[in-house]
Amino acid sequence: MGFRFLSVPGHRVVEHPRALPDEDRLEPELPPLPEAVERALAGAEFRDVRARDRLRALLQGDRPPKLGSPGKGFGPSAVFAQPPNDLPAMLRLADELEMLARREAGERALVWKCTECAARYAVPVSLVRPVSIRCERCGNPVELNVQRSLGEEALVDPFLGAVNNCRQELASFFREAMARGWPVLVSENARAPVASDEGE
Repeated sequence: MGFRFLSVPGHRVVEHPRALPDEDRLEPELPPLPEAVERALAGAEFRDVRARDRLRALLQGDRPPKLGSPGKGFGPSAVFAQPPNDLPAMLRLADELEMLARREAGERALVWKCTECAARYAVPVSLVRPVSIRCERCGNPVELNVQRSLGEEALVDPFLGAVNNCRQELASFFREAMARGWPVLVSENARAPVASDEGE
């Protein structure tokens, strides 16, 4: 399912089928992977309810959403959080998302590149020793010297990196919307199938 979060001033919120205005709009910069947004919210709670369950209840419950759509391909929006009453809960959710991102960031590694064929080699920071290895691709020697490394990066798969990026973007977005005193709205991709929680 593709969730889309946005925030506009309360006086700019309109009823469906009108579209929400493009001006004075705040949106998180999320990766174009609907499943990453789903996964980013896994394990996070809002007002003692799983955040994803709250989203599904708002968008697919007995009372359908009735606010304007954020754009083409998305259905009507619902209010996910409304300041000032939801301010403490939203700040807790933002903290929780950042904590999940830090916890799942993965082990750090130093990275080197073969000067001949550009093959990349990553070694967990805790295991780094000054040593020379033979490149598996071209046979050229690669010096695993700290001063020659390309830098440090997380040893996570690209999808988990996108999930953690989502968490950080959402946390920043939630804080900014609450600081402005704007409601946080959510909509879903009108063509997306309902995601299940299997495997959680």
